[in-house]
Amino acid sequence: MQTHSASKNGSVKSSITRKLAYLGTICLHLPSIMNRRFFIRNSGLSLTGIVLSRNIFARQHLLNRIGIQFFSLPKLLENDLPGSLTMLSKMGYKEVELYGPYPFSSAIAWQKWNAVTPSLGFKGSGYFGRTAAEMKTLLTNNGLTAPSMHTDLDTLETGMGKIGEASHVLGHEYVILPAIPAEKRKTPDDFKKMADAFNKIGESARKVGVKFAYHNHGYGLKEVDGQIPLKFILDGTDPSRVFFQMDLFWTAAGGADPVALLETYKNRYRLMHVKDMSKKVRFSGDGGDSKQWIELFPYMTTAGNGILDLRTILTKAKQNGVEHFIVEQDTVAEPESALKKSIDYLSSL
Repeated sequence: MQTHSASKNGSVKSSITRKLAYLGTICLHLPSIMNRRFFIRNSGLSLTGIVLSRNIFARQHLLNRIGIQFFSLPKLLENDLPGSLTMLSKMGYKEVELYGPYPFSSAIAWQKWNAVTPSLGFKGSGYFGRTAAEMKTLLTNNGLTAPSMHTDLDTLETGMGKIGEASHVLGHEYVILPAIPAEKRKTPDDFKKMADAFNKIGESARKVGVKFAYHNHGYGLKEVDGQIPLKFILDGTDPSRVFFQMDLFWTAAGGADPVALLETYKNRYRLMHVKDMSKKVRFSGDGGDSKQWIELFPYMTTAGNGILDLRTILTKAKQNGVEHFIVEQDTVAEPESALKKSIDYLSSL
């Protein structure tokens, strides 16, 4: 039976080869006025046959694994973690990104978090009352992985050992600083100092088997004294120790060109927060305070529903080193529908 199948398959392949050769001969002699009906009739080549036999016309999607940042649906996760993870999995998400604080986070991190939770309307973070191992089990049961996590500067500087332990349990590859504290980014010199601090954090992260990355927010993208503060960090950090996560919305709101940054700093950006912008908007100032961020929240929209050229940006991102594409719609209303629309659009690219 195997010999007969091999012979039959060889015959089919030989037939297809002859037809393709014949098609090539016809194409060389086709007059410009030949219509499609004549072309198909004379070629004798079945499009269906090609698709089924060689899968020539199979479409390759731009993104294979799409992630979700937990801060997009914190209330759902707080109220029903298992059910929310199942929902995300059914939508098609394959990766998740956690946000802190965590059980091991510094006292300073917890103090700051407890100060803002009343205005946020939720308290849940990290593992949402579970251990790292329990969170890992829940993710695995839903076919999800967690390649990255967000955490604060103080914990990165003082608790890398504990970050490493938790990362190995959950499978984190990247530990990410989501924002530089306001008191540490007031001047260009502050950004230079942060570059030095990032190099140290990057080295300590490498020692525990993870990679450190910085997520840009809205500040540092506008010129100050003729220079762009973010570039002090991009240019002043070791490419082997410090990586970056681009937030598309904040990058655009700050007036920067995402594609230019990706191409100029090839392989530095390894992760991306994918968002869209309903209309072209910019910060009222330098993008350095929460008031300016909140002003622009109404202009965040589902992927594909705005003015950002996501197909071009994401294509360039893949070409220049971005490995993880993570939907983030900060505490979006009706995440059940909004997050589904985003992944449906991104999966269609």
